Amino acid sequence: MPVMIQALLPVFALIVLGHIFRRWDFPGGDFWPRAERFTYYVLFPAMLVFKLGQARLPVSAYSDIALLVASMLVTMTLVLAVAQWFWRWSGPVFSSVYQGAIRFNSYVGLAAAGMLLGDDGLSLTAIAVAIMVPLLNLLCILMFSLVATRDSVRVGPVLKAIITNPLIVGSVIGVIWSFFKIGFNPLVASILEPLSNLALPMGLMTVGAGLHLKALRGASMPFLVSSVLKLVAFPLMAAGLALMLGLDGLLVQVVILLATLPTATSAYILARQLGGDAPLMAGIISGQTLLAMASIPLMLGILW
Repeated sequence: MPVMIQALLPVFALIVLGHIFRRWDFPGGDFWPRAERFTYYVLFPAMLVFKLGQARLPVSAYSDIALLVASMLVTMTLVLAVAQWFWRWSGPVFSSVYQGAIRFNSYVGLAAAGMLLGDDGLSLTAIAVAIMVPLLNLLCILMFSLVATRDSVRVGPVLKAIITNPLIVGSVIGVIWSFFKIGFNPLVASILEPLSNLALPMGLMTVGAGLHLKALRGASMPFLVSSVLKLVAFPLMAAGLALMLGLDGLLVQVVILLATLPTATSAYILARQLGGDAPLMAGIISGQTLLAMASIPLMLGILW
């Protein structure tokens, strides 16, 4: 456990540092929103192409990850449906609880995987992210259309947003690069490598800069349920499903790690755009990110 905590400390320290810089308004202006955009559209895709392009993973890894990820998402959706039947929240509240309990922060996941599991673990995590992101977006959009938004959700723009998601594009390019064993020209590698090295620290600091701790005031039962399901129940569920499916090794470690992550900061944008409870969503995002600093090493210590 001490070794795991030591490996995760830089991840959490960079999140805290980003929050402190944002509170101090350093370096000023609209730096942090622009930094987040630059990280999302440039640094992370470059890292995914570079890391996945060098990976040599067996073909079976892709199908195993897809099966386990799909099983996790379907099972958690059923658990959340039972929770809604019990508590009977309004549509906007339930949509935020749903996002909080099932989505994950890919920046934190990729950084933690790199720290704890090395390049092979990072490559597997990138593949899992590429599979989970479109499935999660489709599930969340469907849930909004059922319980929250009064307007019909336009499928075309949603599919376009998923297909053009930089994390998915970078992962697909990297997988193709790896599959055909193309390799990187030294000049290309000399450009991608420093961008790749910059992606994780910048991504983590933008996560910290995006925290809104005031949103935690008056934390309620929806926040509590969402956080317990996401930070405790989800990793336990992932471990149980992996056991049932007969999977083990690094792949299972990667999926359990993803299940321990706090919800995605992008969940707030979706809640605001599609009629969810945006203030509750902001509280869930900030609260889970803080709680995850304790829950991630605890759950990984139990389940790994």
